[in-house]
Amino acid sequence: MIRYLYADQLSMRAVLAESMFKHRAVQFKQRLDWEVSVDEKGWEVDQYDAMNPLYIVWENADGTHGGSVRIMPTTGRIMTNEHFLDLTGGVKIQSPFIWECTRFCLAPDGNAGVAAALLAAGVELGLRFGLDQAVGVIYSKTIPLYRRIGSEPAIIGSRGEGREQISVGLWPISVEARAEISAKSGIPVSVITRWFDASFDGAHAADTRMAAAA
Repeated sequence: MIRYLYADQLSMRAVLAESMFKHRAVQFKQRLDWEVSVDEKGWEVDQYDAMNPLYIVWENADGTHGGSVRIMPTTGRIMTNEHFLDLTGGVKIQSPFIWECTRFCLAPDGNAGVAAALLAAGVELGLRFGLDQAVGVIYSKTIPLYRRIGSEPAIIGSRGEGREQISVGLWPISVEARAEISAKSGIPVSVITRWFDASFDGAHAADTRMAAAA
């Protein structure tokens, strides 16, 4: 199932947190060979993980990580503005109605179903928090996957060629976007909304919307 967890809540789910950061090391360091740091525990963590971001995580039945994405408001520090401005023509993306998605990671045995669940949960988060769009940096070769799931981004700018090209994309946050992912993935909207309700009560969600708009 999907869980929404802030960084300061991860200690309550130690198995989930450990497997998430270790899977990030496998994906980003070992498989993609990014210039990322892996600590003595085998965790891939960076400076943004220390800023109490929100994680959307697929938790397997045994409590381990199946997939995850990190969410941060663009009104604060984000990777897009600090590392990928060349992809936006030097224009910083800063809006209380746009949040950034980074470190999209699937477990080594992850599948498109988990990816769809993460994207659906991201749209649900946006709807509940009053957002309009999400922004993120992706490999252009992954766009067909997003298209199959029903969540193809609008590309702002790209760098590189072929399968190694990277792009900044914008995803719409709307009821229609959620319905499209639901239809193509087979995940009922009722399940998507239940995931959110299990992690947030109404008061917490309202408080977060107000903070995001501030």
